[in-house]
Amino acid sequence: MGKYIKFFLVGLFFGIVLVKSEAVSWYRIFEMFKFQSFHMYGIIGTAVVSGILLLLISKRLKVKTIEGEHLKVPLKAKGLFRYIIGGTIFGLGWALCGACPGPMYILVGTGVFSMVIVIAAALLGTFIYGLLKDKLPH
Repeated sequence: MGKYIKFFLVGLFFGIVLVKSEAVSWYRIFEMFKFQSFHMYGIIGTAVVSGILLLLISKRLKVKTIEGEHLKVPLKAKGLFRYIIGGTIFGLGWALCGACPGPMYILVGTGVFSMVIVIAAALLGTFIYGLLKDKLPH
């Protein structure tokens, strides 16, 4: 149990940052999907640029993963169509419930208990995908 405290602390810090930056605000997400505000696009863009920079720095410094392996970026996957379909489904779910998977738990922690329904639906969807994945085109 003690070895997992670092993950809890990182998650706690991530949750505080998302709440303080209003990234979990339904109103901010609504503004984003209506193209009324740059706020969320700025947060997402900053995350993408930071991720790229940290990955490049980590590769240059030969940082290892928690399993002791060197970082590897997989080659581009085939099939743009599946990413378009998956991204569209993800975006529709995000627009309908006002949260993507990470912030759903943060919102429950801030007292938005209706997110428990969304989490249950996400778990059900994940279960159904697990049942159907062998029959789906990948």
